[in-house]
Amino acid sequence: MTPQPPLPRTVGALTLHAETRLPTRHGVFRMIVFTYEGEPGEHVAMVHGDVQGARDLLVRVHSECVTSEIFGSLKCDCREQLQSAMARVGRAERGMVIYLRQEGRGIGLINKVRAYALQEQGADTIEANQALGLPVEGRRYHAAAALLEHLGVTSVKLCTNNPDKLEKLAALGTRVTGRVPVIVAANPYSARYLQTKRDRMAHLLGPDVEPDLAPDASDPLPSLRSGGA
Repeated sequence: MTPQPPLPRTVGALTLHAETRLPTRHGVFRMIVFTYEGEPGEHVAMVHGDVQGARDLLVRVHSECVTSEIFGSLKCDCREQLQSAMARVGRAERGMVIYLRQEGRGIGLINKVRAYALQEQGADTIEANQALGLPVEGRRYHAAAALLEHLGVTSVKLCTNNPDKLEKLAALGTRVTGRVPVIVAANPYSARYLQTKRDRMAHLLGPDVEPDLAPDASDPLPSLRSGGA
């Protein structure tokens, strides 16, 4: 293997800042922290195996969700999608999870929580963003596309339910040869959000977005009542 220059290393708009081996419950990954010129946030790539020159590489491009991934919010399926993708990549000979710091489909945490407050009053996720004068889908994938190119990935099979993500990455020059669905069953609090993604945003979701229970204000976690602590 040709020795690489020390980090940080800048290639075009992409800068690789730090790298280490990281053991996780899904296996040992190579963790790369990188930034992209003109975009806020320190992005992360979790690389499993040797991806140089890889074809049809299993890749998840995942956007940050503080509410779900850190605080365990039941309003969306982000945490479950991330963990499912990490597990799938960890089982594969090689693959990658790219974690982009673009909270709330690109609107940021403050605006995301403002949108949540409007959803409590009856708006769906699209209506809430529009009422705040925000884009419904503001995510960018330039950083992910640049990293894949830099790492020499020839083509990818993308873990996603979102056709828009496929199209945007392809438009940026990433060769997408397939799609691997990441389906998470709805709970009473995420059902409307998942239904909106399916019916109004063309996400490819199955029938499991229909829950058996409706939220009960007297019981904050009705669907988990029998699951223990």
